[in-house]
Amino acid sequence: MNRTLLIVLGGIALVVLGGIGWAVGVNNDLVARDQDVKEKWAQVQNVYQRRADLVPNLVETVKGFAAQERTVLEEVTRARASVAGIKATPELLNDPQALQKFQRAQSELGGALSRLLLVVERYPELRSNQNFLALQSQLEGTENRITVERRRFNEAVRGYNTRLRLFPGSLVASFAGFREKTFFEAAPGSEAVPKVKF
Repeated sequence: MNRTLLIVLGGIALVVLGGIGWAVGVNNDLVARDQDVKEKWAQVQNVYQRRADLVPNLVETVKGFAAQERTVLEEVTRARASVAGIKATPELLNDPQALQKFQRAQSELGGALSRLLLVVERYPELRSNQNFLALQSQLEGTENRITVERRRFNEAVRGYNTRLRLFPGSLVASFAGFREKTFFEAAPGSEAVPKVKF
């Protein structure tokens, strides 16, 4: 075998090994970003669970002072049950329709809680009750945490999706079966202030 042929074969081997190394690097980066998205999603679920855990105590406290507000109390209870009926697994992130259903259920619970807190304004004794004030404070803190964790989740999804689509890394992503993640979006109409009729 002559020397020129060995040099050519060596060059081809270097290019192939370099290409494999680059593809492995892209794949590993996508795996790390995928895990980051899942971790952020778990944190979103965590704060949603905290909110769901607060609801029964809040409803019972309000019921003690305003049992006649049955419609609003039932609405909150029904919305919480709807949220609890959806399994928010990491696989949900790969199913835009299931994620949209989850978001809609969470939005309905948030709207029902907003209406409940507006109804409470009619009951001065309830508004000064220490137990209610503590629950209201925890609920407000939880709503703020939900906003923060949803933003962090969307940032992680943006980083993952961007890496997924950048060429030529997109070739590796396509070959390895990585799929684009869905952003968390507010449900249609959630920007409207809830209406309460007295």
